[in-house]
Amino acid sequence: MKVVLAYSGGLDTSVIIPWLKENYDAEVIAACINVGLTKAETTGLEEKALKQGASKIYVEDVQEELITDYIYPMVKAGCVYEDKYLLGTSIARPLIAKKLVDIALKEGADAICHGATGKGNDQIRFELGIKALAPQLKIIAAWRDDKWTLTSREDEIKYLMDRGIEVPMKKEDSYSRDSNLWHISHEGLDLEDPANEPDFKNLLKLGVSPEEAPDTPTYVEIGFEKGIPVTIDGKEMSPLEIMTYLNKIGGENGVGITDLVENRVVGMKSRGVYETPGGSILYAAHRDLEYLCLDRATTDYKETIRIKYADLIYRGEWFTPLREALAAFVDVTQEYVTGTAKLKLYKGNIISAGVKSPYSLYSDELASFTTGDHYSHKDAEGFITLMGLPLKVRALMLQNAKKNK
Repeated sequence: MKVVLAYSGGLDTSVIIPWLKENYDAEVIAACINVGLTKAETTGLEEKALKQGASKIYVEDVQEELITDYIYPMVKAGCVYEDKYLLGTSIARPLIAKKLVDIALKEGADAICHGATGKGNDQIRFELGIKALAPQLKIIAAWRDDKWTLTSREDEIKYLMDRGIEVPMKKEDSYSRDSNLWHISHEGLDLEDPANEPDFKNLLKLGVSPEEAPDTPTYVEIGFEKGIPVTIDGKEMSPLEIMTYLNKIGGENGVGITDLVENRVVGMKSRGVYETPGGSILYAAHRDLEYLCLDRATTDYKETIRIKYADLIYRGEWFTPLREALAAFVDVTQEYVTGTAKLKLYKGNIISAGVKSPYSLYSDELASFTTGDHYSHKDAEGFITLMGLPLKVRALMLQNAKKNK
């Protein structure tokens, strides 16, 4: 049996390589899909996987693809799950599933294995992606497998130690983390009690807490073309350069930190702390530009779209006709979302500092308190009369009903 394993080099997947060999007599091909690993994290990864028992390892850098084909559509739609979560883990999963399928088909593998737990969302996201793209492949979910007898991270650490395999983490720092170029999540340990305030000083990886941020603000101006960021402070940058820069200045100013108790797809609530510094800046800038460029009816309807779109991403339903249809709608709304948005970053806050566009729907003449050629204050009287007619009719009905009692 040949199995492609979604491999990160972390605790779970380090255990799964020898576990697959022992329990499935499988040839294991490790596949690390790099959606934002640092050079330190990828250095030595091949040697580590081979020592753990893999026959081969793929390390594929898909960061640009993640931004252009997954993150940018999400930003254009304005997707936020439950009004707080910027979908950092969720948005990377369909791309990882796609690349796992590509490798499995190339290698003639029988199955794909992942290390997502049976309590989490990622099992759903990975498996829905695989089913949508290669339904013939078998899926091995280690944590749901009858042969899997490990019940905790401590069990996993002991499993590796018993086999003389290096443990890729310190026991005292065993937060469950997921990171990519969009965000990093933190779960477990003291965070499992929602009553505990997060220890940001020892928890954060991408930046500092608002209290530790500089006492002077940082300004940044982001230029967009059709809803896609293309410049920073007037300078053209690649998608990866933009994300790297915004993550840097966002982290330095303590922005994009979210402490959230969310509703998982499987029905339970979970608590996590998310760092999304660059993503939070992009969302704020894009939203400011939309306020200037979108008409009211489109804005109103897009609000309903973004909520459904966010839910689809969270649930792992990226490769679905509905998601593609919503994306097509969003693309039409972005045709004239072109211009620049300036923001002030200060101690955890993202503050609007000016926005402009050649397609601005804002009119100085109409908005001014002085009367112009295109608007008469008297015009409002008839508008209000018609708008208030249903209210007036109802009020008269209630008065008559009261008199006739």
